[in-house]
Amino acid sequence: MPQTVLLAEDDRAIRHALERALTLEGYQVTAVADGVEALAQAHRTPPDVLLLDVMMPGIDGLQVCRVLRAEGDRTPILMLTALVETADRIAGLDAGADDYVVKPFDVEEVFARLRALLRRTSPVAANGVPGTPGPSGALPDVLRDDPHTTMSSDKQITAAGLRMDLQARRVWRDERELELTRTEFELLELLVRNAGIVLDHSTIYDRIWGYDFGPGSKNLAVYVGYLRRKLDEPGAPQLIHTVRGVGYVLRED
Repeated sequence: MPQTVLLAEDDRAIRHALERALTLEGYQVTAVADGVEALAQAHRTPPDVLLLDVMMPGIDGLQVCRVLRAEGDRTPILMLTALVETADRIAGLDAGADDYVVKPFDVEEVFARLRALLRRTSPVAANGVPGTPGPSGALPDVLRDDPHTTMSSDKQITAAGLRMDLQARRVWRDERELELTRTEFELLELLVRNAGIVLDHSTIYDRIWGYDFGPGSKNLAVYVGYLRRKLDEPGAPQLIHTVRGVGYVLRED
């Protein structure tokens, strides 16, 4: 069966062009012109993935995102936005979006990001292929025997004062529980599993998104910045460190 996409875009030319491109790519597409229609359609026939424009009349893409997440709907959401400031992108992630594409965009980038989102929510691969969930539903680690990481069980991992329940998808720093989006959780899990190990940008992109968006992409930096805002505490050591020109490492200095 073809995978289903719910596309919400108020610009008729962009909507028709994307609908045609996605259909030719093999997706089954339902295209609507605003957020009200998007919510109604998502409730009627839940899609495999949503492609939402941020700025739409009436109910915008961010509001659609918030409503679905408040209802417990975890369908992956890719936002289309003409807003390029980091704060605007963070607003989308905070609303519950999983990823975003900035206009004007290359349709091949949209395809790549959709494939990455759908891979992460597809049935678990039994062979643990890199970039797909392993037996517990978690991303495979780079080094399983790193001494900085404690495997409390096959469902929990701990490092640097963080505890992650992989089955319940919950995380705590000491006694404080953190509210993370799907992508934030997976990124933090990768860092925790490899605490003390510097992970380069390409490795992180491959493991989390399944696609390296190149040196010009700020996608990873935005997610790391947002994770830091949720992790960091006054007077407590920073946990995620930037290794300039290389990547990121989780450690408690």
